[in-house]
Amino acid sequence: MIDIKNIAKLNSQFFLIAGPCIVENEDSCFEIANHLNNLCQQYDIAYVFKASYKKANRTRLDSFTGIGDEKALRIIDSVRCEFDIPAITDIHESKDAVIASKYVNALQIPAFLSRQTDLIVAAAKTGLVVNIKKAQFSAPSAMIHSVQKVIDSGNNNVWITERGSSFGYQNLVVDFSGFPVMKSLNKPLILDCTHSLQVPNQSNGVTGGKPEYIETISKAGIAAGVDGLFMETHPKPSESKSDGANMLPLNEMEVLLEKLCRIRAALD
Repeated sequence: MIDIKNIAKLNSQFFLIAGPCIVENEDSCFEIANHLNNLCQQYDIAYVFKASYKKANRTRLDSFTGIGDEKALRIIDSVRCEFDIPAITDIHESKDAVIASKYVNALQIPAFLSRQTDLIVAAAKTGLVVNIKKAQFSAPSAMIHSVQKVIDSGNNNVWITERGSSFGYQNLVVDFSGFPVMKSLNKPLILDCTHSLQVPNQSNGVTGGKPEYIETISKAGIAAGVDGLFMETHPKPSESKSDGANMLPLNEMEVLLEKLCRIRAALD
């Protein structure tokens, strides 16, 4: 298994965090992980499998939130053991940190929770990598405080993920001028290429998206010098039980990764 705590220094490529939005079943997780792991080996990209084991931040009460916490976590653990790859999942409450830490190599703090001190400290104290998504309402310069919470809790293994800033009620934009600000914190910087293209706050309570721009924004991220990319993908996004509207179809990943590697090679 790759050294996730030094993943940004493993090679000249970017690293990839990718997988389904949420664990739907074992078969789909294994299909996605197998495909992505093979591609990342082919293109010399360090790969981290991503899947949420539950979703607490849903708009509607009847939205899909998971298949059961322990069942989903065991599937994530099975994926990382089968393919010998690290895994990451997000947590929403402080008590989740210790529970989830037994099954993954990194814990993710959702954007809306990036100021929750108790949650960040609990994640930091597990000793795992803590990936903090920048809130849609936060300035890039404000991320120093979230990062410092992890460091002051005795854990230097922290990442920052840009996932867009609110621009009106139903739009997000990525301000690339903020990337040097966050890079100055000397922690790996990741661009979330799918959630940055969400169309939130739809009247039907289901988040929309603009996946046709995933290639554009990911190319811009590589050109801007990010260390990693975050993407959610699914064999059939329209059938995904969560965030399908902003996912990249699994069969389109190879073409995109090949283009991104060429951009990174040109920069090097």
